[in-house]
Amino acid sequence: MFPDNGNGKGSEEVSTSTVGFTQKCCQFTIDEVLLATENFNESLVVGKGGFGKVYKGNISVGTTYADVAIKRLDLMSNQGETEFWAEVKMLSELRHAHLVSLIGYCNYEKEMILVYEYMPHGTLEDHLHKLHTPLSWVDRLKICIGAARGLDYLHTGTSIEVGVIHRDVKSSNILLHESWAAKISDFGLARIGPTNQPLTYVNTLVKGTFGYIDPNYFATGKLTRKSDVYAFGVVLFEMLCQKRPLDESFECGLATWIHESIKERNLKQLVYPGIQSEISLKCLKGFVRIAERCLDNHPNRRPTMTEVTSTLESLLAQSVLFSQQKTNNWLPTPGKIFGRMFDAFPFSSPGESLGISVSPDQDSDIPISSGENSGIPVSLFI
Repeated sequence: MFPDNGNGKGSEEVSTSTVGFTQKCCQFTIDEVLLATENFNESLVVGKGGFGKVYKGNISVGTTYADVAIKRLDLMSNQGETEFWAEVKMLSELRHAHLVSLIGYCNYEKEMILVYEYMPHGTLEDHLHKLHTPLSWVDRLKICIGAARGLDYLHTGTSIEVGVIHRDVKSSNILLHESWAAKISDFGLARIGPTNQPLTYVNTLVKGTFGYIDPNYFATGKLTRKSDVYAFGVVLFEMLCQKRPLDESFECGLATWIHESIKERNLKQLVYPGIQSEISLKCLKGFVRIAERCLDNHPNRRPTMTEVTSTLESLLAQSVLFSQQKTNNWLPTPGKIFGRMFDAFPFSSPGESLGISVSPDQDSDIPISSGENSGIPVSLFI
């Protein structure tokens, strides 16, 4: 499969090929890995997941040295050789601006090590829940769009005829580049799946992360691309409210809380307080609408990642314009400039699914915050 050369004299490139797509992947020796990590020095640990610890290192790739992230399998991990080779094969075949690039691997005795491009800003999960990085609403939309593009590529844009289902989409598997571009990572659970029929499924043991797992997949074991769409919907709401999917404040999880909040017409409580003044009501409704569709209990009613991406891109354009207007201390008269621009995200009747009925004047590009500059009655949200 990917034999270990075992010569200890430097990396070599091996060609890996499955389902007709070939890429080059470096095979590193254990000596090179030990040198790059200073014998797995704990001070170089930059993360830890279900696979094991991740070290920042500097390793020779061809004629140059590069900063890399080196993921070392923990022998006590629930993941193992199957997941290791799955990730090597998958990332050797896939290349996209919004997927983390695999530089190489090392398979030596019991050591199973993956070497990736280094992502200086770490995981989205850390920024949302540990570092509490002050991400603006526009920043969040850009990150969502990058991740959505990566998933869309997996589902429909690869040279792999039957496409890829990630199976473990979550905020900790979205990494952030130096430019803050989002990249999908961790393909140990990914599966090959058909692309020509959206609901064609793969029967598999249920794997993933609680809080993100598609309930339909959990109940039936039938894995589809729409299972990734469900998990991404959870990530979208996680970005909006900055709460973990299994936050202790929830009785039944984030998805249930979201549905209840929408049913109760309480959209305001879905928005993280730090960004409320940055979001217009129109954009909020558009975002909630596409994210809620991702969480539909019926997979065939969920959008494709192509649709999710295009919708988020449209919302970003609106949000950038709204931000510019606020910077210039000017907001449009409700209903005069943008009119019913929100109709770009139609339901069959006003307020359907969101559980709200809004007049044209209330469907305008004004902030949802109940503070200064807000024209939205608090009663709309409670």
